[in-house]
Amino acid sequence: MKPLASKVAVVAGATRGAGRGIAHMLGEAGATVFCTGRSTRESGATPGRPETIEETAELVTRAGGRGIAVRVDHTAEAEVVGLFEAIRADAGRLDILVNDVWGGDDLTEWGTPFWETDLGKGRRMIEAAVWSHILTARHALPLMVEGNSGLVVEITDGDFLGYRGAFFYDLAKASGIRIAYALAAELLDTGITALALTPGFLRSEAMLARFGVTEENWREGARVDPHFIESETPCFVGRAVVALAQDPQVRTRAGRVFASWTLAREYGFTDIDGRSPDWGRYFEALTAEIASRGPRNEDERFLLRMRAFQLDFDPAITAEAQRLRGLIGAK
Repeated sequence: MKPLASKVAVVAGATRGAGRGIAHMLGEAGATVFCTGRSTRESGATPGRPETIEETAELVTRAGGRGIAVRVDHTAEAEVVGLFEAIRADAGRLDILVNDVWGGDDLTEWGTPFWETDLGKGRRMIEAAVWSHILTARHALPLMVEGNSGLVVEITDGDFLGYRGAFFYDLAKASGIRIAYALAAELLDTGITALALTPGFLRSEAMLARFGVTEENWREGARVDPHFIESETPCFVGRAVVALAQDPQVRTRAGRVFASWTLAREYGFTDIDGRSPDWGRYFEALTAEIASRGPRNEDERFLLRMRAFQLDFDPAITAEAQRLRGLIGAK
């Protein structure tokens, strides 16, 4: 029997990217997966992207689970309430909630100072990527609390607390980590575990299209960005969710943030192509090499700046963060 054959999951934001990979791998493990999002075959919600929740549900079923597509706008409370009423009627339980709603790619203003940002875009990002997670967790948890067990996974970007390079992007992604932490505190006396999880350099459908490659020849994308060689498929973080869902000691991880690559080391899973991508080690080695000789251009200065932000708030490595700031001339 598949390890999650008796489990019922919701992947909120399952249309594409990490959400689709997570739903797919939960299906591979035998779970019933409610695949939610706004893009359907009748009505697309993301300009330029063809993926639909029906396709994701079909992937789940073909992999060995039961995929159910439900069109939901997770910023609309009535639709979120309706989702969990339908799950209660269909399955009577909920074991896994993955909050992966995003929608901020076209709203992020990289390189724009906060005081020049478009506040309308920022507000829409917070509504899409933070408020939607809060609404979804609020209406999912009563069903989970009734069973006194389950796993809530907040998908974020980065397993660190430092800045992510753009104000509203940082606020949205850091909020996922804080939501997991706060939920873990609220759920302390229950059998439910809440935590946050990040993929590495994600080889999503949009990223493949951006580099003009497919999953079959993805390595050619390294000609556009050499760091793409350490990318991972969306299924890699999906296998991380499956490993967490099977771990009888997952409660010891409550309230913290984890990365696909560190969990792969601990649990021993690989990506679906058999690789073991490790974005954390790759990025650490890359920035260490740049720091050893000094940055040569703005791209390398940017990479050191991002590494310094990763080191922020960790008292054990504050000195290293300060050293990198010295190399890029930051105070």
